Amino acid sequence: VPPEERSATAARILQAADELIAEVSYEGVSMRDVAEAAGVKKALVFYYFNSKAELFDRVIERYYAAHLGALSSSVEGSGSVRERLHRVIDAYLDFIEANRRYPRLIQQQVAGGNVHLDLIRRNLEPLFEWVQDTFSEVAPTHGPLAARHFFVTFSGIVINYYTYAVVLGPLWSEDPLSPSALTDRRSHVHWMADLVLDGLERERTEDSDRSR
Repeated sequence: VPPEERSATAARILQAADELIAEVSYEGVSMRDVAEAAGVKKALVFYYFNSKAELFDRVIERYYAAHLGALSSSVEGSGSVRERLHRVIDAYLDFIEANRRYPRLIQQQVAGGNVHLDLIRRNLEPLFEWVQDTFSEVAPTHGPLAARHFFVTFSGIVINYYTYAVVLGPLWSEDPLSPSALTDRRSHVHWMADLVLDGLERERTEDSDRSR
């Protein structure tokens, strides 16, 4: 059982680390910083988490557990490719809206190229495989329209909005994280999904006509 599930103090330490790393960066946060933010002695942080790397692993693993839990039911459902993709988009957006520090944490680590990349890669694998399997029904195996590109495309469409939201407000003269703006954004992502699927369907029809 993870430490934070056995102790309220460990849970408070984990929450403090989550907030600090998202605001500052993994490299810029010390275990002393975490202890002060959690209101405990530094020795207690090391009692529950042996190192800063282990503490951050738990921060990321907690997000990914929630991430996979949120997406699992939408992934497992039946329906057309279009219906399944729309369900996953909604589940993904719901998860990010409930966990707004997640995009920043992940992008910090990917940009930094540090020791947590393997952890991030392992946790992305289930979602990547689902996108590959789903798009393989309508997309080619290789080339610019291959399924692997759509994994990156839709991950970016969802995550980057929240990453840039902090600077979009003055440009838009509107809070991009307001309920109305988020509703608009969700509709836009669904529209993009339909645009992609319509384009793939046209490509398949044209390929079929050329092969006759």
